[in-house]
Amino acid sequence: MNIQAMMKQAQKLQKDMMNTKKEIDETEFECTKSFLTVKAMGNKKIKSIKIDMDNISKDEIEMVEDLMLVAINELMDKIDKETEKKMGKYTQGMPGLF
Repeated sequence: MNIQAMMKQAQKLQKDMMNTKKEIDETEFECTKSFLTVKAMGNKKIKSIKIDMDNISKDEIEMVEDLMLVAINELMDKIDKETEKKMGKYTQGMPGLF
């Protein structure tokens, strides 16, 4: 294979990687825990946090805070797994590149 063909192949791979990353970044992820729903985009920017106030009382605020932490961390894990799944074909098992 000549150098020009290799460069074309590398450019195509780079374009495919960027398109896949863009697709992940534009995907909305959601995590629901009890009366709490957290949504984030694939770029890990939180889009919304919804609390169903009809199902909690004021003395449960600490529990709400704990659930928020759990839901947000789980949501970030979902995004990481999806990113590794889709980008793994480019990184070939080298985690943490994206």
